[in-house]
Amino acid sequence: MLRVADITKSYTDRILFANLSFDIGDRDRMALIGPNGSGKTTLFDIIDGDTGPDSGQIIKRKDGTIGYLRQDINPTSGKRLLDEVENASKEITAIFEKMTVVQKALEEYAGSDSHDKLLRQLGELQHSYELAGGYMVHHEAQTILSGLGFKQSDYQRSLSEFSGGWLMRAELAKLLLIKPDLLLLDEPTNHLDLEAQIWFEKYLASYRGAVMVTSHDRAFLNRVVNKVLAIEPGEVVYHRGNYDSYVLARQKDMEMKEAVAKRQGKLIEKESRFIERFRAKATKASQVQSRIKRLEKLQSVVIPRTTKKIHFSFPEPPRSGREVIDFRHVYKAYDDNIIYRDLNLTLNRGDRVTLVGPNGAGKTTLLKILAGVLPFEQGERVLGANVVTAYYAQYVLDLLQPENTVLEELRRSAPDQTEQNLRRILGGFLFSGDDVRKTVAVLSGGEKARVALAKILMQPSNFLLMDEPTNHLDIASREILADALEAYHGTICLITHDRTLIRQIANKIIEIHAGVPDIFPGDYDSFLYRKEHGTPPPVEEDAEPETAQTVAEGGEFDDGLDWIAVKPPTRRKPKPPADPKIARQKRLQQESAEITQQIADNETRLVRLETQLMELESSFSERELYGNSAQVQANMQKHHQLKADIQHLTEEWEKLSLEAERVKGELEK
Repeated sequence: MLRVADITKSYTDRILFANLSFDIGDRDRMALIGPNGSGKTTLFDIIDGDTGPDSGQIIKRKDGTIGYLRQDINPTSGKRLLDEVENASKEITAIFEKMTVVQKALEEYAGSDSHDKLLRQLGELQHSYELAGGYMVHHEAQTILSGLGFKQSDYQRSLSEFSGGWLMRAELAKLLLIKPDLLLLDEPTNHLDLEAQIWFEKYLASYRGAVMVTSHDRAFLNRVVNKVLAIEPGEVVYHRGNYDSYVLARQKDMEMKEAVAKRQGKLIEKESRFIERFRAKATKASQVQSRIKRLEKLQSVVIPRTTKKIHFSFPEPPRSGREVIDFRHVYKAYDDNIIYRDLNLTLNRGDRVTLVGPNGAGKTTLLKILAGVLPFEQGERVLGANVVTAYYAQYVLDLLQPENTVLEELRRSAPDQTEQNLRRILGGFLFSGDDVRKTVAVLSGGEKARVALAKILMQPSNFLLMDEPTNHLDIASREILADALEAYHGTICLITHDRTLIRQIANKIIEIHAGVPDIFPGDYDSFLYRKEHGTPPPVEEDAEPETAQTVAEGGEFDDGLDWIAVKPPTRRKPKPPADPKIARQKRLQQESAEITQQIADNETRLVRLETQLMELESSFSERELYGNSAQVQANMQKHHQLKADIQHLTEEWEKLSLEAERVKGELEK
């Protein structure tokens, strides 16, 4: 479909990519990933023809078409939504206009000699219109709009009435109706709710063209793409597979580079000691010079940076009561639009709740009422004992002081913390070194979001409410946010479209439909299973039964522990002699330890053999040895054997590393 051939692009003294080449096949699904500012949107602009490369070229199929969904949508039309989408195809619109002209001509020239010619022309146009999908365009436009979350009442609304997020959906609907040969999608899921995302994924699975997409949503990438193009510092990596397989391959590559760098470091250290020890001795001069030249030629192994799991330590909040918040018969409306009529809801200590549901269902309204920032008309909002709330929404980015440095801004939320601890927390949010001295005014949207998140989490709250905290965050920043929320010791209620974050954090899902909350205790995958099958997922025989929090008879008693009461079974089952899962886990742990030891032994032997090989090769430059043919022959045989042994050990190391990865995966399961 398209070939990118040796393109280079730079701005001033910064090179985004150099001599970049790759192909996009007719049905490829390619993810373009990289940190914010790495050049992803610039590459899309170059492919679309909006921007030219400094060198290289874009070669596309002669009749190939490209559709480009940008992040920023500027509405230029006052048309009604359905009309705008239906008229998106210039080909269909042009044929329809010609058909209209011919039909009018038929009325004017009825009975004339031109009538038959016009009829044939109309028949040809109607056939072309049918082939282009013109007779299905009305139905298909409605299907796409419905899938993307538009209501039927929206179809006749003017585009000028919609917000930016909905305008982006309308633009996406136009592209899906046109069906270009290559779809360039720049963050298409930013403004899609979970239901629209799931529909969109299914649509792309059957899409007949190629797709190239940027997204910070790991779950979306894993379900959609089969190739990854990663713009990393100093290199561009091409990988076949989805996002998670790319991460595993990258981790394996990094582990191999770390092992090679470790062995190389030992060799360098050994050779450096030899050079320093014998530099002044004339009898060793040739060997010293040989080793110096060998070290100069030795290429350093560059270990790529990776986002490792961060262990946060936030201020310990006060312990709240068992019931964190209680809604009693809450009524909320905006003029005649009733959002909640009789809302009753209780959140308990330790709940990690995600609010889900279509856009407009009332999720943000509920979160604001929970946070106490939105009044309601009737009912009660009762906070539990010692509850301290913290609320994160997009507007908190605007509350950051532009003239403050990142460090000063964090100190505003935690004045009692030492600078060392503040720097450590900021390091966890990817601000290291001189980054903490940057002023807020020069930060990107993602950097501001990270500062705001750090400030919220540094407050000693025990009830955290968050509205779309992953907006503006790249994948690395989202992983760090998940680490931070895992370390948070209070109750959480959040709205997010990031399914990876939901899976990692949530232990309760509340789905909002028409102002009615449906509560699903359990994780997100259990919620999806129950929605699809109508029943809870099957429980394995060894699994513990679910328990429910209850209030002890005779009044509430709190001794600092979370008490649970379980209805006793009518007949006690004998306890099985051993848990097969635990036994399997122990076997895997033992196997992992054995493989780790084998890898360490292998690396030790490799270092020893490579040192011997290096010393032997250095001796080849000593002329006095060449007078002894037997010694030369013996050295050559030894050299051959060392290289063979090193090759064998390297292959064995690679097999052991793959086996270690397999066992690690089994343990994680």
